[in-house]
Amino acid sequence: MKRLAVGTLVVLVGPSGSGKSTWARENVGAEATVSSDGLRAVVGEGEHDQSAGRDAFDLLDRIVVARLRRRLTTVIDSTGLDRPSRDRWRAMAAAAAVPCVAVVLDTPATECRRRNAARERPVPARVLTQQVAEFVDLRPRLDDEGFDEVIVAEPVRVVAPSVAAAARDLPVTSQVTPEQPMPSSGLRFGLALSSFVVPGGAAQLRDRLAEVAGRAEAAGFDSIWVMDHLRQIPQLGRAWDDLPESLTTLGYLAAVTRTATIGALVHGVTLRHVPLLGKSLATLDVLSGGRLWCGLGAGWFEAEQQALGLPFPPDGERLDLLEDALRLLPLLWGPGSPSFEGRRLRVPEAMSYPRPLRGRIPVLVGGQGERRTLRLAAQYADACNLTGDVEAVRHKVAVLHRHCVDVGRDPAAVEVTHLSTVLVAADPAELDDVVARRRPARGVPRWTAQVNPGTVEDHVLRARALQAAGAQHLIVSLDDVWGSAALERYAEVIAVLRSSPY
Repeated sequence: MKRLAVGTLVVLVGPSGSGKSTWARENVGAEATVSSDGLRAVVGEGEHDQSAGRDAFDLLDRIVVARLRRRLTTVIDSTGLDRPSRDRWRAMAAAAAVPCVAVVLDTPATECRRRNAARERPVPARVLTQQVAEFVDLRPRLDDEGFDEVIVAEPVRVVAPSVAAAARDLPVTSQVTPEQPMPSSGLRFGLALSSFVVPGGAAQLRDRLAEVAGRAEAAGFDSIWVMDHLRQIPQLGRAWDDLPESLTTLGYLAAVTRTATIGALVHGVTLRHVPLLGKSLATLDVLSGGRLWCGLGAGWFEAEQQALGLPFPPDGERLDLLEDALRLLPLLWGPGSPSFEGRRLRVPEAMSYPRPLRGRIPVLVGGQGERRTLRLAAQYADACNLTGDVEAVRHKVAVLHRHCVDVGRDPAAVEVTHLSTVLVAADPAELDDVVARRRPARGVPRWTAQVNPGTVEDHVLRARALQAAGAQHLIVSLDDVWGSAALERYAEVIAVLRSSPY
């Protein structure tokens, strides 16, 4: 089934009686359809008032522009046979930076005439004959007009932009079919816990956290991650929402898990004195049985540090401190007590016992700055964490690999992780139900882009596309992880990707 991204402008192309209105209603919905005939009835004496055509199309264009500005999926229900109109609509979509797709209703002329004759007020036969002739002449040239995609009418689903892009961009050889199963992907999977507003409040947090961690391991997640912030970030909630301190939470997760690695995405190097952070992490590694990852970043949330009277240096100084931390911590976790002199840190005796069980703790760098942050990841880290869609990941991975070559390091030595929020449903019907209950009253397109709602099959495609772009470890924050079967739904995604499906 074809997938269209939320916010797409769909231009229907076909003569009268070809089934355009039916296709729009059944696949996208009447509420997303802007009909030229309907607007003739608004500004004229009825749907067949041809004298109202100019005013109707002027109004149609204004409605389309307004909907595209709000990133609302929109279907233009007209014959679409006029080239200047198609050019104008494509230009509107380009100005709004949304996809524009032509859907061709390639219905046989005899069927169009039969349907037209059955209407209460049929289109004059000579007009329909002219439309059919124009359509036959137009069809071979439509692919070259500049639409993002031209599809012959078929069932479609409107899905999150990331899912639509994955279905479009994934190489055909990576598509899973019953005739062409794929072997195990080799992907790793992580669960990010970033919101802690749990049913029952703080009194239930301990038990809920242990329960979710256990279910995550049973679902096949390789890693569990928390954020390192002093208050909830505005992208996810209110400043006064519960957000437990990261190191303490990781200590608890170390006690209630057995197989998953644990870590923070990521420890901001300005929140704690770096040598003290290193000592805490070494202890956590020992108590977790050697399952800790050290996530490090330069930090960005100035308000949380200002509120507690903590300094927040300029960008350059924070990046200097991040580089110092990347150089210091391996010394701190190693044997002896060497001195360290960096740009922002001076440590007379870098010593921490007990030492990490593996001799060192793997380090992940968060942040996607192409000039310096990704270069630091290439030079010092075991992994880097990326966000964004498939194309953004592909670009950032290319930048990372160039930096690896520049510093004389094998790009394969730096694992690429990818962090996103996802909402998973078993099938389209369940997805529609879940989205109807979960989506906000306003800002649905933005919410869709942030939450990435999709079916199990959608998320298998999305994971494959991210892998093709260079991601190796997919870390997901599951929408409503505390109060639903979200973990078990994503377990189905993991199971498909780890086996030869179907």
